[in-house]
Amino acid sequence: MRSSTPKLAEEEPPVSHKLGEHNLSRIGNTPLLRLERIGSELPHVHLLAKAEWYNPGGSVKDRAAFNIVKEGRRTETFAPGKILLDSTSGNTGIAYAMIGAAEGFPVMLCMPENVSVERKRILFAYGANIIYTDPADGSDGAIRAARELYAREPEQYFYADQYSNPANWQAHYHGTAEEIWQQTEGRITHFVAMMGTSGTFMGTARRLKGLNPAVRCISLQPDSPFHGIEGAKHMASAIVPGIYDASLADEDLGISTEDSYAMAIRASREEGLLIGISAGAAIAGCLQIARTLRKDEEAVIVTIFPDSGDKYLSERFWTEK
Repeated sequence: MRSSTPKLAEEEPPVSHKLGEHNLSRIGNTPLLRLERIGSELPHVHLLAKAEWYNPGGSVKDRAAFNIVKEGRRTETFAPGKILLDSTSGNTGIAYAMIGAAEGFPVMLCMPENVSVERKRILFAYGANIIYTDPADGSDGAIRAARELYAREPEQYFYADQYSNPANWQAHYHGTAEEIWQQTEGRITHFVAMMGTSGTFMGTARRLKGLNPAVRCISLQPDSPFHGIEGAKHMASAIVPGIYDASLADEDLGISTEDSYAMAIRASREEGLLIGISAGAAIAGCLQIARTLRKDEEAVIVTIFPDSGDKYLSERFWTEK
């Protein structure tokens, strides 16, 4: 006789308690946007950009920061109880602070005092500890300050050292480059990116070259030691990052601050994209490359928009035109 006794609770399919997703799981897999009006005079050229502000910390630096923390935990160099220490121009610091808040570890950052007020407020909101350095010394001054602090108390800190840590470029080798390859269905012909730590360019270019040696990889940097492209490095006059390998670039272009500002404004007013200054520089570099191609040469030029313009709205250039 069939029993009418209801099933016991343990016989029911288990209910998942993982409702929603962790904020850090949203790092990566950013959309690839097509520029419709900028460059429209070059019909055989497709200008595409990774919209990195879709990362939870608002920039491409989430990728490197997360991988640096993950590798530090894996190798036990970032042991429980240690403070994460690094120098930053803003975005990597924001990424560290966001991850630190999510995972429960303290963050100490050395940063030039003249970074945008928006970046300072975001870091304060995440609870980061900040040592401001002389604006005249740029990012190199912040690097020296972090090194001095670590040298005094090495047992207290995990010195993340984004400029020399291979986990930086490896994040882009395994992540950014693979996404670009899949999103373009392998049709990418050129990769263009502005350099700061150089991690984005190094990792992405290295992997793309492995997938197709014919992909041309063009690095960008400010055309002068004195520039207003926040987060970018003029390699000839700066402390060269340990992860930087100049031989990886097929070409290196200098971009002016003025062109970077002008392209950021054009993107907002012609494409409806509020992008950061280094993203403006990336567009300028892409156009330089596109204009050297034959008129009948099909090209798929992919670049990186490291962040959005909302961290730069206090800058005067937005209202100067």
